[in-house]
Amino acid sequence: MVIWAIVPIKPLEQSKSRLSDILSRKNMAELSKDLLIKTLQVLDGSASIEKTLVVSRDTAVLALARTLGAKTVTERGNPELNAALERATAVAIGYGVSAVLILPADLPLLGEDDIESMVALLKKNPEVVIAPDRHEKGTNALLVSPPGILPYSFGENSFQRHLELAEQAGVLVHVYRNEDIGLDIDVPEDLQLLNHERQRTQKTILYGVNDG
Repeated sequence: MVIWAIVPIKPLEQSKSRLSDILSRKNMAELSKDLLIKTLQVLDGSASIEKTLVVSRDTAVLALARTLGAKTVTERGNPELNAALERATAVAIGYGVSAVLILPADLPLLGEDDIESMVALLKKNPEVVIAPDRHEKGTNALLVSPPGILPYSFGENSFQRHLELAEQAGVLVHVYRNEDIGLDIDVPEDLQLLNHERQRTQKTILYGVNDG
């Protein structure tokens, strides 16, 4: 099975705006960049992912992604996440992939084993694996096999919408609840949880809440 990951990311200077109460604009951009690098490194180390496709309007992001071995798609026109993902999926389909994994670039606890566990759930076509966020409102990872069988509906309450779209399409659904994938970084509380987790596991705290 040939699986490509698709990672969408906003321009760094516009990302993580909901952290503006605790981080400067520069630190928000640096946080997004660090998270992207970490995500691409995890995907590169995954035995199940053949190639990663980064889609963005930020030319610096695209250049960085290429240095890390990813392919890139430039988002054009009015920015709209689902349309950009559809375009990237069409590119992947052109390369004959069997499945695509849609993954945001803000999952700090993501590991290669988390990706392998999602892929292991695939048994037959057509089917999707949906990993919700920790609130079970958003979709933090979406594995679609074959690509194109499910329209994307990322945004508020996307987890439920993706479940409904899969049911309407008659597609087998696996819900993958995973604490590592469930934590994304959007608001100050998420950073606090991340720091608590790193302290609990005695790991270095990579992301602080200091304006610096």
